[in-house]
Amino acid sequence: MGQLFVAIALALALFAATSHAETELERGRYLVETLAACGNCHTPKGPNGPVPSKKFAGGDVIKHADFTAVTPNITPDPETGIGRWTDHQIFRAIREGRRPDGSLLGPAMPSRSYRNLADEDVKAMIAYLRSVPPVYNVITAKSHYDQPLPPNWGPPVGRIEAPSKEDIVAYGAYLAGPLARCMDCHTERKPGEAIKLGAGGKEFHGPWGISVSADLTPSGLGEWSEAEIEQAIRTGVARDGHKLFPPMPFAAYRNMAADDMAALIAYLRSLPAIE
Repeated sequence: MGQLFVAIALALALFAATSHAETELERGRYLVETLAACGNCHTPKGPNGPVPSKKFAGGDVIKHADFTAVTPNITPDPETGIGRWTDHQIFRAIREGRRPDGSLLGPAMPSRSYRNLADEDVKAMIAYLRSVPPVYNVITAKSHYDQPLPPNWGPPVGRIEAPSKEDIVAYGAYLAGPLARCMDCHTERKPGEAIKLGAGGKEFHGPWGISVSADLTPSGLGEWSEAEIEQAIRTGVARDGHKLFPPMPFAAYRNMAADDMAALIAYLRSLPAIE
């Protein structure tokens, strides 16, 4: 009788875990809407912020010292979006930075970071993008780059699996790297100079003026508490109460899961201080 009770209890526990497991579509929604914050670039903005009727429909203009990028429509509209693209073509665009015609996607698409996305996460993102409402949005403006794009963003990528969440620092590095791309914005890369990961100093130009990314290493956040770091990420309010500037997508990050936030902060705490 005792063995039967244990077997039933285990079966019920397994059923409960399975019934609450995150589906691929739910995972994709969380990645696209929150961690990757795809709408931060792919949803055009008006005077009052993102235009709800054109969510993910592209047309936003991103200005940089070396380029002016116009974001594409990533809704499943067959005429102006990615509705006619196969899953493989979307996967290749995200992972390799290649369009179906073989041409290279330029910045601000973070192709160098996305090369390290786990296969299952890319598939989940594709599943969610397939599910969003198609939006017809003709974009006539073109991206312009002062320097020619490279032949590719690196060699072909094999299968990639996400780090285990049990290794909190490694998983935090995955969040800060290819998923939320904290290191993309908070690392200034200058030719001939050593890369100072997470040290900030990168400039961003927009309607708000000029913002400079902060130092995320212990040199910059060493006196901040975990709660203060979380507040800054979720709400865009610094420990001294001043409002932080875009392009950091606070509206998306406010929905970050608690365990992901803890892993992200643990990773930031592990970075070496910058002298």
